[in-house]
Amino acid sequence: MNRNQNMFLSTVLLTFVLGCSGFGQSAADGRVAAKIADPSRPASVSVHILQGNITVQGGNVQEVVVEARLREDREDRRSDRNAAGMKRIPMTSSGLNVEAENNQVRITTDQTQRTVDLTITVPTRSSLSLKTVNDGNIVVTGVDGELDVNDINGNVTLKNVSGSVVAHALNGNVVVTMNRADAKPMAFSSLNGNLDVTFPGDLKANVSMRTDNGEVYSDFDVQLDSTAPRQIVEDGRSNGGKYRVRMDKTVRGKIGGGGPEIQFKNFNGNIYIRRAGAKQ
Repeated sequence: MNRNQNMFLSTVLLTFVLGCSGFGQSAADGRVAAKIADPSRPASVSVHILQGNITVQGGNVQEVVVEARLREDREDRRSDRNAAGMKRIPMTSSGLNVEAENNQVRITTDQTQRTVDLTITVPTRSSLSLKTVNDGNIVVTGVDGELDVNDINGNVTLKNVSGSVVAHALNGNVVVTMNRADAKPMAFSSLNGNLDVTFPGDLKANVSMRTDNGEVYSDFDVQLDSTAPRQIVEDGRSNGGKYRVRMDKTVRGKIGGGGPEIQFKNFNGNIYIRRAGAKQ
């Protein structure tokens, strides 16, 4: 058996185009399951879509289960004089694609103009890469692993997660509750929204915090650095440009004596660094 045949046999490609003849509010539903090759190792799940919600739930399972629902586009209901007296046939295919190889699962949709909401069940021990652009929020519950979450026009909510997190919401809030924080760098950012992150009480970290139009609050005893703000030097004189020195607006400190770096960066919004169990 040649190399190409081996690669073909080791890769499972599931392409599920969902359809439904109904005319209800939910135009289409479907379900695809992809087994994890080695349940003793963490799964790696990537979900990148243009429009729609991504909801992920961790559980005691050995497969990744994907359910897709196409949101009905009200623009399709606009009147068409040429269709007078005719029945409209809704375009209900979600174009869901699920590709599994070893312990890696990649989920996409072929839809670029219609909104598809995804509900996904993964093994508790999973690393996630989740991205959506328009008309959708990202919600993750009960997952333990490396989480990389990016939502351009929606909120990011991570509940009862463990491991490490990089979370960004360009135009939305980032709300995270961590049961356990691994000794790894993490980052939380937003342009127009609040950052609200709850850590275990035994957190040890070096923290950097910046918000241009907001405040920073913390339940932890943050030992702020006593050194002067960092200078950022931009020297373009060799190319006929300017020499410029800026004072970094980032505030730095330590929690629990220090540890891996955790960044909090915001523009229009507050930053809340909470300690689990603290009175609100």
